[in-house]
Amino acid sequence: MSEFTDGTDVSGYALTAAKSLVGAEIIQGDGDTLRPKSTLTRAETATILSRIIKPQSPPDGMNGGPGGFGGSEEVTQGTAANTVSEDGSIKNMSYESSGDDENALRIDGAAVMLDGISVNKSGGASSNTENGDFYGQNAALLATNGANVTITKADIKSDAKNGNGVFSYGKGTVVNISDSTITTKNDNSGGIQTTGGGTTSATNLNVDTSGNSAAAIRSDRGGGTVTVDGRTYTSNGYNSPAVYSTADITVKNAELTANNSEALVIEGKNSIALENCTVSGNMSDTKGSSSDENVHNVMIYQSMSGDADVGTSSFSMNGGTLTGINGDMIYVTNTRAVISLSGVTIVNKDADGCLMRVIGNSASRGWGKAGSNGAQAEFTADNQILNGDIIVDTISSLDMRLTNKSEFTGTVNITENTQNGAAVANNAVITIDEGSIWTLTGDCVITSVENHGTINYNGHTITLADGTVLGE
Repeated sequence: MSEFTDGTDVSGYALTAAKSLVGAEIIQGDGDTLRPKSTLTRAETATILSRIIKPQSPPDGMNGGPGGFGGSEEVTQGTAANTVSEDGSIKNMSYESSGDDENALRIDGAAVMLDGISVNKSGGASSNTENGDFYGQNAALLATNGANVTITKADIKSDAKNGNGVFSYGKGTVVNISDSTITTKNDNSGGIQTTGGGTTSATNLNVDTSGNSAAAIRSDRGGGTVTVDGRTYTSNGYNSPAVYSTADITVKNAELTANNSEALVIEGKNSIALENCTVSGNMSDTKGSSSDENVHNVMIYQSMSGDADVGTSSFSMNGGTLTGINGDMIYVTNTRAVISLSGVTIVNKDADGCLMRVIGNSASRGWGKAGSNGAQAEFTADNQILNGDIIVDTISSLDMRLTNKSEFTGTVNITENTQNGAAVANNAVITIDEGSIWTLTGDCVITSVENHGTINYNGHTITLADGTVLGE
């Protein structure tokens, strides 16, 4: 949420509120609070208005594709070819739609069991991308208005823009889906999508998406709760992670693959928790919407778009494998993040990629203010093998702890913020617990180190903020 001190709401790029900015300066305070300060020229005001009225370039996984942005402030879900609004059980039925802004099947406020159904959203244009992303317009199957839906052995297909496979919208809406297949082929068409505080529980699904901005497991404005257990979730388009989180998402015992995108994205005060998952991403150097900012496998950030609350992001992974084909393994910018890895096999196939990069960004996409949009990462490695370099810029901070016999081979270095922002204290603080090991592969510059374990210097040095140089 963004507001003036006088309470004028400018969330959602509201034009009427933006117009009240004429003759006012905006400064960024805590979160994305906007405050009038002093008179500007009309040219300067026009620049500010253009940023507020026009959405910034979207991050991977969100709102890709041309046109159709600026969703309704009201819930706008279009029509439905078939609507179920009474409680009951349905078996072996087929539902189809090729209409514009039309669901093939909508469950509206009812408690329904669907067994062996097929749903085919074979076409139909979407008049507004955000109404499709936020509210489920044009989705194949939409559950809304507090519906409680149990789906088993379903075959759900979509070949329409904004044709999300199964969409759970709104507080009180619950979708339980198991032993089913979901296939989407067009842009902005996730496999399972949860928004507005809805709940989705998925067990043993095979999900495959082909469009751009079409994460296999997807959430958007208003978030919700998503739990996944078993089988495969594959995305094939650009800007299409296997998981895009503006919600609380937990995935267990699943294979998560993004063939042309980073594997995982967390935005703002939201989370991804993985257990015994096989995760792989392959972000493009040129075709990802944020690839010119950074190429990575896991992205944790805050876009300031209003789609995710400002706050602490959380990423945890217990067991399993995390593979990156291209770029850095983990990229954190413009947010506070708590990261925990325990017993994960990490494979970075890009020899030039960092293990982790905790830095500010250019702000060209509205991700905070250049020079003050660094990140704050708390990183705990538990019985974890780590290889690679860690970069922290001067406006960011890293608090890294090696615990429970963890082994880290690599460097940690503080670098200058490229936007010349003012440096913060405690940029890089490293703690090594008893039984854990840090093996250096080059010289390091950090704030401080607390060593209760072992540091193998290998002829290299660690320079601390107070000027102390550590070495063998």
